Amino acid sequence: MRHILKIHRSLNEAIPTTSHPILIRTFNPATDKAQWLDLNNTIFAHHPDQGNWALADLENRMAENWFDASGFFLAVENEKIIGFCWTKIHDEFVNQDPVGELYVVGVHPEHSHKGIGRAVSITALNYLVGKGLKQSMLYVDADNEKGLGLYNSLGFN
Repeated sequence: MRHILKIHRSLNEAIPTTSHPILIRTFNPATDKAQWLDLNNTIFAHHPDQGNWALADLENRMAENWFDASGFFLAVENEKIIGFCWTKIHDEFVNQDPVGELYVVGVHPEHSHKGIGRAVSITALNYLVGKGLKQSMLYVDADNEKGLGLYNSLGFN
């Protein structure tokens, strides 16, 4: 049985810094869909929610009101996407401030443990701060030790 954690981080506290040399740019729906989809399905091959996506799955998310390509960050090496952090802003709450979510974070297995997930996540957190948000959150499987280590190092708990 899966146990999913919802963890939070104040965006009023200092965001960690990174000096990672990887190129980080935003998602371009016109050119990045197929390559991102292949990467996503490689990273999450055995994940019950995020794996085995078809183009229609991605396009359905992109059609949502919350989708904003300027909050979808790609780590690129030699024009190949090797990691990403996709954000989502929850602004549908009544009498509550909007909350920024790190919706999906992933790094190609061949590039793991190189600081790429951290670099794209820090870029995403700074983006959320720039949007004037005060809180961030994310969902993570309780047994995802690698993910929890990254998120804890970024101030999520």
